[in-house]
Amino acid sequence: MLDENATITIMMLVIILGSISLHEFAHAKSADSAGDPTPRAMGRVTLNPLAHLDPMGTIMIVILVMSHIGIGWGKPVMVNPSRMENPKWDHFLSVLWGPTTNLLLAVGFAGLVRFVVPMVGNDAFWLFCMLGAQINIFLCLFNLLPIGPLDGHWLLGHLLPHPLGARYSHWSRTQGSFVLIGVIILDQLVLRREGHPGILGTILFGPANRILDFLVGA
Repeated sequence: MLDENATITIMMLVIILGSISLHEFAHAKSADSAGDPTPRAMGRVTLNPLAHLDPMGTIMIVILVMSHIGIGWGKPVMVNPSRMENPKWDHFLSVLWGPTTNLLLAVGFAGLVRFVVPMVGNDAFWLFCMLGAQINIFLCLFNLLPIGPLDGHWLLGHLLPHPLGARYSHWSRTQGSFVLIGVIILDQLVLRREGHPGILGTILFGPANRILDFLVGA
């Protein structure tokens, strides 16, 4: 029998790896539906998780779950907006479908907590569904942060008037990415060791908890 910590670790790994795979599939499927052949040519229009998991990113996810230090990632979906029927807004939707998928997964897990768990009465099932809702809410909000390489920087770039949006997207993918890495390092190696929730925690935990309470009916 696995102890409680090992059980939680396995549950979190299954949820995170599965949710990231569906997130990336949603990007690929949306771009493919808009006429861009790039994701299909690269084998990304599939529900097979192996097509969407980056080897190093997966290792970092395992380290993150086991030590609470680090950050993981999936394999980015390469797209070519110029091949889409409506380059600007089709690309916007293909980006948006990633975090939207995480939100839909959170709603699904929360629905299980509210309507199925009471009938089943199984603590392990309740824990799995709660973790599924929590993790997917956090993935959704984290990816919506408007800084590279996260999805939010593409969304903001499309919403800003041209050429400001193009300049912001370029800055965010270059210097902005280093800003994000610096914040993550500061959070996990300094602030969280001192008992502080960190910069990202301060930004994300409050909204994430309110959304979770709303979805599960707390």
